[in-house]
Amino acid sequence: MIKKETLKTKISKPNWLRVKLPVGSEYRKVRKTVDKYKLHTICESGNCPNMGECWGAGTATFMILGNVCTRSCTFCAVATGRPPEYDKMEPLRVAKAIKKMGVKHAVITSVNRDELKDRGAEIWYQTVHLTKKLSPQITIETLIPDVKANWEALYKMIEAGQEVVSHNIETVERLYRKVRPQANYERSLEQIKITKDFGKRTKSGIMVGLGEKKEEVFKTMDDMVESGLHILTIGQYLQPTKMHLEVDDFISPEVFEMYKEEGLKRGLKYVESGPLVRSSYHAERHVNVPI
Repeated sequence: MIKKETLKTKISKPNWLRVKLPVGSEYRKVRKTVDKYKLHTICESGNCPNMGECWGAGTATFMILGNVCTRSCTFCAVATGRPPEYDKMEPLRVAKAIKKMGVKHAVITSVNRDELKDRGAEIWYQTVHLTKKLSPQITIETLIPDVKANWEALYKMIEAGQEVVSHNIETVERLYRKVRPQANYERSLEQIKITKDFGKRTKSGIMVGLGEKKEEVFKTMDDMVESGLHILTIGQYLQPTKMHLEVDDFISPEVFEMYKEEGLKRGLKYVESGPLVRSSYHAERHVNVPI
């Protein structure tokens, strides 16, 4: 008798994950600015569900160093491949766009550029420096990639005056090979620790719904606190395309609230936790978190 393979039933997206289509004058204003300055945003490249809300509020997360990543993480919608030569004028274009938008708090991220000796650190530095120069009152969060233990590059990335430095752990240690095959859990924790020791307000994010257990999420929180993390974001993983990892489970809002309470109990200073939470969601709230 041939044993039939058990097929996993695809689960339906629950009502709490429904989002509104992007509309409104502020959304169109941000759209126009992004297009005019030929900029990339993680909002678009990462298929963020909050793009309508954030762009409608006049904010966007700019992505520097192009829109092609040298990593092949199985959860991420950003294109993977060999990036073209980076644009040395990009920092000025980003700074001008941010000034034109008149935002009080800016979030900047980038793809991984593992092929570059400095991991793109000089472009990072110039982007933050010029943004601060053109908009002196602005506060900035930088969501930086894994520098593969190139700590000299890390120092260059974080010394230009940004108020918050974020680096996402993304998932629990057990799932790293499956979710982030070119990254290392312990190395990312060390990057957070070095950033904290540098005197920066530290932030990270994880996704749930990838098959992790609650105890593993708690252990990740403990590891982060030990490494000096101040701010944590927790959101639901959503499959960007059929080529990416499938969602293992949709986590209820009640469990997200429980994770928030557990994170605060364990010593985190601030936890943003909810189904639609992403790294830069409500980022303006994280600038004044005590460290």
